[in-house]
Amino acid sequence: MLLVLLTNYGASQTMVKNLPGFSGDLPFKLETGYVGVGGMNDVQLFYYFFESEGSPEYDPLVLWLTGGPGCSAFSALVYENLGPLSLDFSHSVGNKPKLKLNPYSWTKVANIIFLDAPVGTGFSYTKNWEGYTNLNDTISAAQAYEFLRKWLMDHPKFYNNPLYIAGDSYSGIIVPMVVQEISDGNQDELVPPMNLKGYVLGNPGTDEKKNNNYQVLFAYLKALISDELYQSMKKNCKGEYINVDLNNTLCVEDLELYNECIEGIQIVQILEPSCTLVASPKSAGSKWNVNYFSDKDSINLLSFPQLPRPWCRVSLSARTRMHTHNA
Repeated sequence: MLLVLLTNYGASQTMVKNLPGFSGDLPFKLETGYVGVGGMNDVQLFYYFFESEGSPEYDPLVLWLTGGPGCSAFSALVYENLGPLSLDFSHSVGNKPKLKLNPYSWTKVANIIFLDAPVGTGFSYTKNWEGYTNLNDTISAAQAYEFLRKWLMDHPKFYNNPLYIAGDSYSGIIVPMVVQEISDGNQDELVPPMNLKGYVLGNPGTDEKKNNNYQVLFAYLKALISDELYQSMKKNCKGEYINVDLNNTLCVEDLELYNECIEGIQIVQILEPSCTLVASPKSAGSKWNVNYFSDKDSINLLSFPQLPRPWCRVSLSARTRMHTHNA
């Protein structure tokens, strides 16, 4: 019966004992696999599941959705202190990265599913081209919910674990939608019932205009700009740094100073070096560009050196949605 059910779910799974770049067997439990969702299970969503290194039978179960949309769950796994592995840059050579244990992994205290979503992300794929073209946030959230239902039915020992839905960046839009799907499903008594406790958002994309404007406050709170400049910007620009009136000379001058202060700062992660795929020339005089925070695939005024190093974080999310990545 169980085999028949799993076949209907379109699920497959593999226990991973070792990985390229890591010496010896993995000292934790890693499962990878696919779960089919949608009509005829045409959409195959890939996942990495790390069992908690603490008390897996009691520790929370977390479904992690990386943003983008379209950033692989693997990037969150190795770059964002979420997974038990990270890249060992000091021992990596060329295109052969080395892996090392991450002492700060969330998997010390939680069971985590890293999901490649939406379809087309990472190893997730669809059997029909329409699965890629007929896709939006609502469908993506529904597919993530269907994935979780089927995954739990295949892993019933986690039914009662506290459940959290988490994500960052563009998932600030998707995660609440998945949470609503779960809440509605519980209310409708769908199987299995989920022990939903909450959700977690990191540097989430929410309201685009507010996100963009709050970059200035973020820069101030992180001491990237002075108190004097921040107070002047508040007064002269009246909290509006996006739709700037170019006739407001005092505001434009403040914004030019602001731009000089954050020059060379990595927008995605301010503690990392600035990297880009293509060096962007600095405009003469670092004049303020009214489109600085716009959703264009450009760095605008900033001048980034080309650093072909393995630690340079350059992603679709970084290039096209810089305004939501302040942390």
